[in-house]
Amino acid sequence: MVARQEPSETKATNIAFNGKFLTASPTGVHRVADELIKAYCRLNAEKSGLQRHVLSVAAPKNIRRSPAYEGAPVVRRGVLTWQFWEQIDLPFLTKNELLINVCNLGPIARTFAITMMHDAQIYSNPASYSFGFRNWYKIVWRLIGRRHDKIITVSEFSKQELIRRGIVAPENISVVPNGVDHVLDTPADTSIVQRLGLNLCQFVLGLANTQEHKNISHLLKVFSDERMSHFTLVLVGRATAEDFVRDGHTVPKNVVFVGTISDGEFRALMERALCLAFPSLTEGFGLPPLEAMLLGCPAVVSPCGALPEVCGEAAIYAEPHDIEPWIAAIRRLDSDKLQYAHLRDEARRHASGYTWSRSAQILDRVITDALERRGRDSRIP
Repeated sequence: MVARQEPSETKATNIAFNGKFLTASPTGVHRVADELIKAYCRLNAEKSGLQRHVLSVAAPKNIRRSPAYEGAPVVRRGVLTWQFWEQIDLPFLTKNELLINVCNLGPIARTFAITMMHDAQIYSNPASYSFGFRNWYKIVWRLIGRRHDKIITVSEFSKQELIRRGIVAPENISVVPNGVDHVLDTPADTSIVQRLGLNLCQFVLGLANTQEHKNISHLLKVFSDERMSHFTLVLVGRATAEDFVRDGHTVPKNVVFVGTISDGEFRALMERALCLAFPSLTEGFGLPPLEAMLLGCPAVVSPCGALPEVCGEAAIYAEPHDIEPWIAAIRRLDSDKLQYAHLRDEARRHASGYTWSRSAQILDRVITDALERRGRDSRIP
């Protein structure tokens, strides 16, 4: 049994973010970590006197990048790396600080900690993850869910899933939704549109991902239909055509794989695409559709997971196992200019409500509650 670490009796004003994610290549989860830390740093800088916290980002020595977070220096600490650093070094390096873990995992030995768990997909879609990955998560999550002061997640859907799976008690979890306004920070790099020879609003954007729950193979079937022959499906991400073929899928000629691209290139594609197609079987949040929507790119999504909660009535929904609704939705966007213009406006309006400033304010309320409870009781239950 892991020994419980008790915080000191003094009121904590120091907050450390877990920076282990800086050792890996950027992912969607890491994007959320970056933006949430930046937004919280801005919020903290606006505070005065004792309300302002001393912030830092604790990271191992083998980080790949060191972002400039305003008022929260990235401090390389400890001697170990990877999970060993997180589970052995980090608890002791931050023992007098409130530790905030924003990428699903954190040290089991800590109790005075807030941990963000993005979804419960290792349970709902185990085939998307390796045996070792999903079983490590299952072990650590159950311990973290019982020991850490607070669990936060990105949607009401994810919250209910984590409760249903027995990871966390209902009273110990809060929702801190993602923001999406980061897409406005990077100018569009339109050179990719010319390089790929794409015509305005004659291509559909998707993600190149072979994970089962992302359901991209469904889009390959949609674009194999002759009615879609004059459209191009542009897939962005690390997966290649060969990866899909290796998994037994047929890749039609009107599908283009562009690999990993810059934020500016991705923005240019979203602003010029007919729509973004997102057929996931489940999502803890669903950031790409919301990013597209804020840039005026309509989203065609499946009515699964958190997508209806996040996209609201500003997206088009299509059943994820039938190609007909997808073909109909995409073709109607192409032919009905009035509907297309209306949906672009609705998408922008809806997505504009998801800001990182709002996310930071909600996180701050969770932090304030944790600090107040620590002041009332020397033992965190």
